[in-house]
Amino acid sequence: MSKKQDYIFKPLKTIKNLFVIGLFIYITVFVVAFISRNTFGQGNNIILGIIAIWLFLAYFSIPRIHRWLTKVYLPNYYIARTRTGDGLLGDPINLAFNGNEKQVKALMKDAGWIEAEKLSLESTVKMIKSTITRKSYLSAPVSSLFLFNEKQDLAFQQEVGGTTSKRHHIRFWKCPKGWFLPGGFKADWLAAATFDRKVGFSTFTLQITHKIEPDVDKERDFVLKSIKNTKRKIDIKQIENFTSSYHGRNGGGDLIETDGALPFITILPLH
Repeated sequence: MSKKQDYIFKPLKTIKNLFVIGLFIYITVFVVAFISRNTFGQGNNIILGIIAIWLFLAYFSIPRIHRWLTKVYLPNYYIARTRTGDGLLGDPINLAFNGNEKQVKALMKDAGWIEAEKLSLESTVKMIKSTITRKSYLSAPVSSLFLFNEKQDLAFQQEVGGTTSKRHHIRFWKCPKGWFLPGGFKADWLAAATFDRKVGFSTFTLQITHKIEPDVDKERDFVLKSIKNTKRKIDIKQIENFTSSYHGRNGGGDLIETDGALPFITILPLH
């Protein structure tokens, strides 16, 4: 697309996105009003009405509004942040790895991490049950976050206290072939490590989700400590101030803070 065509089509695309957002808002007002008229003020139906409105807002309307709204105001290039399925900024990228998939899996396994199951209806139901009953689910799935427009390729976790409510977890994304980080740095994998401290409601979508520990650097350092204690040969080079330090919020509305340092972990051959 030429610069002239891009100049013409970008405003049209923005107008289209804003139109769709307005349409979803209109539908939302209409549905909420309809549910309210048919449940509120009618005895026990008020509870069903509140539940119905919450389900509609949290799992249909608000996520779709965010999905279109973020197309208007968020950049579509690498900014060291993941994205949620609804388009919101997710957890920060705080680790970089060099090595193949087999090496990454072996390193994490030796460091005491358990590979998370793929997210599916079956694994989701199992995780909900284990969370409610406070039972262990060592390979519980993690929600999908996106980088390079793709969901994580690998995920690992460590439970705390025998429950999925609290856990260390890390997601990995395979970097595109021939792609370089800012400054010309090369990595085979980028990763986001955070600590789930409890289950709660998303500030931005009202969905039930895990709430993370704000100090993501602490979890980054936890991962580094765990892999240093293995017999695997690794080389760690930490680039201080790779990004500016900042405070912000992730896709669930949780506070996050980081010093901007990015460790590069190179997994060396055993022999």
